[in-house]
This record gives sequence, structure tokens and C-alpha cells, in this order.
Amino acid sequence: MSDETTPSRPSLATFLHGKPAPKPDDTRAADADGAAAPQTAELLPVAEPDAPLAAPLNAANVIAPEAAEPTINRVDVIDEADGEAASGPAPSFSRSARAATAAAHVTPRWQWALIAGLALLLGIQILIADRARLAADAGTRPLVSGLCAVFRCSLPAWHEPSAYTMLSRDIRPAPGQPGVLQVHASFRNEARWAQAWPALRLSLSDADGRVIGRRTFQPAEYLGPTADPQARLEQGQSAQVSFQLHEPAAATVAFSFEFQ
Repeated sequence: MSDETTPSRPSLATFLHGKPAPKPDDTRAADADGAAAPQTAELLPVAEPDAPLAAPLNAANVIAPEAAEPTINRVDVIDEADGEAASGPAPSFSRSARAATAAAHVTPRWQWALIAGLALLLGIQILIADRARLAADAGTRPLVSGLCAVFRCSLPAWHEPSAYTMLSRDIRPAPGQPGVLQVHASFRNEARWAQAWPALRLSLSDADGRVIGRRTFQPAEYLGPTADPQARLEQGQSAQVSFQLHEPAAATVAFSFEFQ
């Protein structure tokens, strides 16, 4: 009759600590009779009766540490229309600073009025200084004429020789003066403005149409010593002139006038 080896039972401390009892090693070599060799059991200390029992670790009583709140970098988006952050209105001091900056960039109305007045004065000075050239242009003469009427400046006379119209002309020998011709002419100013007396260019021709004499007479020469050569002929005004000249040749049969 063979002896049976009674397996050792786990101790109370081993059961309380949740550790399984050591199992016999099946890989150890069997004895000669085919029975397993007895194992030496390790004695574990018995827990004190008053000692608290450690709770087994499981998913229910394991408390995970609180997850740290992620840090989000906040970027305020500024709206170009109203200048406030998209997340909310800007602080009062920021709005005040923007208002002060905007007010600093606003040009007062009196400055604009001053600039406009100075520009107008400069334009008037340019017009008056260049009035001689501008007065010779039919497009700008009315403007310059109005300015000179206000500021009492002198305006050069209008000069348009083609606006004179010859009304009558006559050349004949002067009575009792051999070789002297008596000239009579009448003309009118058809220009829009008053003109100075024109210069008269007289040409004498023979029977073949060849020019045998030509001369230009200034107002002081054909008006006589009593007339004012600086006087002007108003628009639509007519004038008559009369003067004498020496005949260059006895073959004079034709003549012509030109206004200059």
C-alpha cells in the first residue's frame, strides 16, 4: 500500500493577499516509483487581525487622474468694418484711443476753406500776370476782362485786323499839288471787342498790274497830330481817314488797302 502525499492547502494570509498557492512543478522529475517528489511549502506571515485589508485593484476602484484642461491660445479676430474683436467688444480705453486717432486724422473744414481760398488767389494772380497773352485769345479774354474790371488792371486792346471792313476808299491827285495824291478811306470794326486803330498798308499799281509803290501807315501818320493814336474803335464803330502821299510814278492807275 503506497502512501499518498496530501497537497498542502494555502494559508489564510495567501488567500487574503490574493496570491494563488504555488502549484506543484509538473516538470520535476518523478521518483523511481512514479510518484511526484514532495515540495517544500513556504510559510507566509499571518496578517495582524486589526490590520486593514488591502482592497484588490480593479477597474471600479481605480480613479484616473483628472485630465488637464488643454490650453487653447485665443486669437481675437479684428473686424475691419467696426474695429472690434470678433469674440466681443473692445475695451473702452481701446475705443477711446481709436476715436482719438481718427479725430486727429480728420482735417478741419476751415483748413479746407483756407486751402481753396489760397488756390483761388494763386489762380487769379496767374491770370492777371499773364493777361496780355490770355487777352489775345478769344476764349479766355472774357474771363481776363472781368478780372481786370474788378481789380482795375489794364488790359491790352484786342487785335483782329481781319475784323475791319472797308466801307469806301478813294485816291486822286491833290488839287494844285503836282505829284501828290489825296487818300480817303472809311472802315468799320466788326470784332467782338474794341480794337486799336489799325495800320494801313497801301499799294499802288500801274496799268499792267505791277506794284510800283507800297507803304504801311501807322495811326499816328494818317490820323493827324490832333488825334489820339491810343484811342480804340468800339465794336461796330466806323471811322474815316484822310491823308496825302507823294506819287511814286505818273503811271499809277490802281491801288489797294490792307489792314494790319
